[in-house]
Amino acid sequence: MTAALAIREVEKPWGKDVLPAPFVAPEGERIGEVWFEPPAGLPDLLVKYIFTSEKLSVQVHPTDAQTIAKGLGKQGKEECWLIVAAEPGATLGIGFDAPISQEDMRAASLDGSIERLMTWHEVQPGDFFYIPANTVHAIGEGVSLIEVQQNSDITYRLYDYGRPRELHLDDGIAVSKGEAYDLARWHKRVSPHETQVLVDGPLFLLDQVAGQPTPDIAARYPGALLVIPREESVKIGDDLIAPGGCGLASSLAEVAFADNGVCLLARACEA
Repeated sequence: MTAALAIREVEKPWGKDVLPAPFVAPEGERIGEVWFEPPAGLPDLLVKYIFTSEKLSVQVHPTDAQTIAKGLGKQGKEECWLIVAAEPGATLGIGFDAPISQEDMRAASLDGSIERLMTWHEVQPGDFFYIPANTVHAIGEGVSLIEVQQNSDITYRLYDYGRPRELHLDDGIAVSKGEAYDLARWHKRVSPHETQVLVDGPLFLLDQVAGQPTPDIAARYPGALLVIPREESVKIGDDLIAPGGCGLASSLAEVAFADNGVCLLARACEA
């Protein structure tokens, strides 16, 4: 069985026809997302690249507890973003400038003013943001990022700039926190060539590894893991996984890291 995860290129109206290397958009297509199909050996995480030429919808995701309470099973979604490329002035909208009630959030979603009430963070490569469930957020235009998330497709759209797509105001407002984003807690600057812990649970782990994993990082991955090369390729068994790909390893011992390489490692935490 190959270690490389199957790739799904997803066209989006807000996607891009010129992608950052090593990606190449097919002729005439605007690719917004590149998904790596979650493997049976590690089904709880989804890794994707996102490329934007326009703003994405203002949206929010529920927690596992909230989806279980609605009879949907464990379908909560927390996610994180590592910015890999950004045009000048590119931003992410996360949380609000001032506290906002559910009633006022609904009104702002309907008249479009919610966009102006959100806090927009200017970004550059190396910015990292963790997005807890219940956080209202939107990805701005001119951004390329890696997203690692709980493998759930439940998204509640609150505002979509007039695009002809369904909004989910009842469900979305019910789970939205009308508060500021805790930037000091959830944002990091990631050095391009240093080993660094990015997410330390409770739902999943994510680490950047430069060269060989340190003993502390290795101890965090006792079983199956995802490997996302950023610079130089890695080998998983007999399979070479190049930057722009993602591979599943049954254990860290199966992975041969490049001494001058940089990659991300991820795994879900035990329930």
